[in-house]
Amino acid sequence: MLKNRFLSTFLMLSLLILSACGNIDSEQAGAKENKAEPSELILATTTSTQDSGLLDEILPIFEKENNVKVKTIAVGTGQALEMGVTGEADVLLVHAPKSEEEIVASGDAVNRKRVMYNDFILVGPKDNLAGVSGDDIQAAFKTISVANSTFVTRGDDSGTHKKELGIWTLVNITPSGDSYISTGQGMGASLQIANEKGGYILTDRATWLAQEKNLTNLQIVVEGSKDLMNIYHVMQVNPEKHDMVNSKDAEKFVEFMVAPETQDVIENFGKEEYGQSLFIKYTE
Repeated sequence: MLKNRFLSTFLMLSLLILSACGNIDSEQAGAKENKAEPSELILATTTSTQDSGLLDEILPIFEKENNVKVKTIAVGTGQALEMGVTGEADVLLVHAPKSEEEIVASGDAVNRKRVMYNDFILVGPKDNLAGVSGDDIQAAFKTISVANSTFVTRGDDSGTHKKELGIWTLVNITPSGDSYISTGQGMGASLQIANEKGGYILTDRATWLAQEKNLTNLQIVVEGSKDLMNIYHVMQVNPEKHDMVNSKDAEKFVEFMVAPETQDVIENFGKEEYGQSLFIKYTE
């Protein structure tokens, strides 16, 4: 009889354990089922934010905090802005202030906020046959043109290309001929071509620092001018004009980019590896 009671107790305990395990499994399965699939946010941005590695640093933080998967399209700023005009992106991170103001004025973008800055620099071959130096970028462009030295341009309507064309306009020169090489590519690829051709090229400092170790034939020749500041803004594509955009997550992304915690990440990015920040926080 004692043996029967023992077996009965053992069976009851076993059933209780199995039941408890079943409940835990059900709860875990339910939790998995209840966890929402991440929404998708399309970010159109300039190649410098990707080539520098900044996006790899900050996007995983935003994705984790907001259960969002960011689809990044890194192109020239002109193309990124055009994606805003056509409603093909949800949010923009770009660096061509005049062109940005135009799409805000047209109503295609809203909630524009300043995020960060670095500067443009002129790099050129280490033999520097044109003999340019200092901080006068206009004088450098004139000298390079007179010397008919090789100059590599992105030629892609990017923020850097727009800046370069603006400098040529200021010095009343229209560059042309075999010495003016248009790549139609991003900053990293264009720097590689300048390195191969022994040419001068205007670049943002962040991409230069990130790529410098591979650019063995190039050096910085002109830097430090106030008119070479390179400012980045973030903005939403206007949901009132483009009703298919993900405005909810776009607004979250704008606020994320100017949040103090993100600004600190931006400010510290690159310091350990390059000895200086690739971008400087610059919130309004």
